[in-house]
Amino acid sequence: MNSNNPFFKSKSFTESARNTADTTHEAVIIDYNQTMTVSGTINKSFLMLILLIASAAITWTMTYNGQNPIVLTIGGAIVGLILVLIATFRPQNSGFLAPGYAIFEGLFIGGISSIFEIMYPGIVIQAVSCTFVTFMVCFGLYKYEIVKVNDKFRSVVIAATLAIATYYLISWLLAMFTSFQPVHYGNSMMSIGISAFVIVVAALNLFLDFDQIEKGVQNKLPKYMEWYGAMGLMITLVWLYIEFLRLLSKLSKK
Repeated sequence: MNSNNPFFKSKSFTESARNTADTTHEAVIIDYNQTMTVSGTINKSFLMLILLIASAAITWTMTYNGQNPIVLTIGGAIVGLILVLIATFRPQNSGFLAPGYAIFEGLFIGGISSIFEIMYPGIVIQAVSCTFVTFMVCFGLYKYEIVKVNDKFRSVVIAATLAIATYYLISWLLAMFTSFQPVHYGNSMMSIGISAFVIVVAALNLFLDFDQIEKGVQNKLPKYMEWYGAMGLMITLVWLYIEFLRLLSKLSKK
């Protein structure tokens, strides 16, 4: 059960499933309230979304009040990444790591969104709308089994995501230490095409996330895996939103 999401890519789901399986050999009755459920994961995802929006409002408001939220914006991104890494190795602590991620990532989202909004008025609501529509379409396609997640599907999406991550990392390092100008910078047709491709791959990640959560429920993973699954889904949505911001900004320059 692999996914390119940093959470679902780890062994946490597999190990939790194995531990649960070992436990079920000892006891026939499983307490439903102590195992992962779809409804529980959805509720926690909504809670994380509320926390993210609330914290995003802080840096957003600071920008429009003439204050510079750069410290909170960068700090939020760094702390959010640290919490993701910790949760990857300690999913049992997701109960407080996931809400913490939502809060700190919200500071980053609010700061970066305000910058884009000042440069391109109206772009944030467009990016939010595109992200929401993409999520609903992918969810519908998965729910009604129009798109089925199999091993080949996983392999293709994971390979594409790793390629994107490698390209972004190398481009960032070259741009930092040399005069190299990455292809995805600017508003050329090539740059727009790359952004569109990345958005497609990010959207495909949603199918892997849905499938991983469903399998977690089927395997009766521990209750804390609801937070873990919700956090993984939130990571994909944040990535998708940022990529929509980038694409729409490039199209606004045309």
